[in-house]
Amino acid sequence: EVHLVESGGGLVQAGGSLRLSCAYSGFTFDDYGIGWFRQAPGKEREGVSCMSSTSDGNPYYTDSVKGRFTISSDSAKNTVYLQMNSLKPEDTAVYYCGTASCAGWYIFPHHNWGQGTQVTVSS
Repeated sequence: EVHLVESGGGLVQAGGSLRLSCAYSGFTFDDYGIGWFRQAPGKEREGVSCMSSTSDGNPYYTDSVKGRFTISSDSAKNTVYLQMNSLKPEDTAVYYCGTASCAGWYIFPHHNWGQGTQVTVSS
């Protein structure tokens, strides 16, 4: 059974940083990629970043976070991270990790989600 647990959200001032963690179980990177998604109030959930065994070292980033966010993984800990730097108020959202198919230019969620973690960026 796929299981994902996010942590690391919080309140930060604009320009600050946060690192989100996604602990996963029930599958391996050979089975599924893992992506970060976010949903702001009144908006649809969007793919933020993703990495998979087929992304060939070229993770997916949505345009608005390129150069600011970095996805990484620690396979020994079954954990994927999202380092978020230079945060902006428009990054405020609930952030979810989920399984996905992805490469550098696409992300397709599988709709297996964690419970989400709130990120709030104050101006």
